[in-house]
Amino acid sequence: MSIGIIVHGGKSKPGMRQDQEKQLEAAILDGSGSALKVDEPFSKSQELVEYGEPPDGGLKAWLIVAGCAVGSCATFGFVNAWGVFQAYYEEQVLAGTSPSTIAWISSIQYALVFLPGLFTGRIFDMGWTKIPLAGASALIVAVAFLIAECTKYWHLAGGVAFGMCLDCPAQWFKRRLGLALGFMAVGSSIGGTCFPIAVKNLVEQVGFKWTMRIVGFIELVLLPFMVATDQRRLPPRKHSGPFSDFTAFKQLLYSLYNAATFLVFLGILTVESSHSSDDEKIIDEDYAFYLVAIANACSTVGRLSGGYLADHHLDPLTVMTPVTAVAGILTYAWPFAHSVGGYTAIAAIYGCASGVYASLLPAPVVRMGETHDIGLRVGMSMTIIAISALVGPPISGAINSATGGFKYTGVYAGTTIIVGCCFLVATRFTFLGGLRGTI
Repeated sequence: MSIGIIVHGGKSKPGMRQDQEKQLEAAILDGSGSALKVDEPFSKSQELVEYGEPPDGGLKAWLIVAGCAVGSCATFGFVNAWGVFQAYYEEQVLAGTSPSTIAWISSIQYALVFLPGLFTGRIFDMGWTKIPLAGASALIVAVAFLIAECTKYWHLAGGVAFGMCLDCPAQWFKRRLGLALGFMAVGSSIGGTCFPIAVKNLVEQVGFKWTMRIVGFIELVLLPFMVATDQRRLPPRKHSGPFSDFTAFKQLLYSLYNAATFLVFLGILTVESSHSSDDEKIIDEDYAFYLVAIANACSTVGRLSGGYLADHHLDPLTVMTPVTAVAGILTYAWPFAHSVGGYTAIAAIYGCASGVYASLLPAPVVRMGETHDIGLRVGMSMTIIAISALVGPPISGAINSATGGFKYTGVYAGTTIIVGCCFLVATRFTFLGGLRGTI
């Protein structure tokens, strides 16, 4: 039986390898051997025809990852330094304000990182990248300078509004997507390591106002590089449908995974946001500040190793689930540490485990659909995380205030993480119909 591919007058795209052409042929032909008509402008089959598989490397692709990493450093990395700010606000700027009240600042910051995901994901699918990123970058720099002038709690809540960096690597990487996401997430580890140390030392030398102004200038250097390098590989969708489309939640797999992320984020931010303020009551105050930096530095190992394992040996869910459970167990143990060695060990191992989870967070969502609407699917997931990140730390702070310690805070946070891991197992089971195999 003769088989023809009706694309561009019967010709395949120049420069394609034989294996790519076979993939295109399989994507276009139905079971009877007749050629399928491609009506949608960017259906999965035509994406393969027009643009082939993601390059999975090359200077341009890795430059985009580098830009996303720099953006992650300037945004998520800065927010990850919250433990230092929590302690400083309790002692200086907002002395007399309860920890649970101050924790809302951190929650709002984390929420504003994730909350616009529904909006930014859709506009990413529609082809908008540079202008939204430039606008968000300007807002971040402005907020950094404005924080320097704040003296009231409600003025301190400055957030960043973009999850677009999570969408770009998925258009440039497929087989090495985990590693690309890992390198991108290393940016937040670097930021979470450097910002706490810089802020602590600068506050002592030049005061809080000039510290935040210097942070603003650092952001001003980092963010333009991100805007310059961020780029789509695929064209925008011409018919993108409604701005928000919740039909993806009809897919049990997608709903289970989002339930898992919601539960995990209720607790996983607790240890990092409480390290400095709690630990300095037991160990040297100066060293307590560095525990946040230690946790973030060790998360670099988790982010890179998790991405490598997800690409080469296992799959994202198989890698994420056990290490996230480790983070949950350490959250139970954290309130019972009473020495420098104990706190350091928990910070290091917890940072490594949570780093794996953070780096691979969007990877399962990418595999649950097609590339052309990845922004919408990832964006909806990020919006759900925003709700969890908004309420999680204040709940922990309220439990701490009500009980007079972090023992029951650890129980609450650890339990939400472990239950979230159960939902990750359920997601994997739903996808494979069992526990064996890879996704």
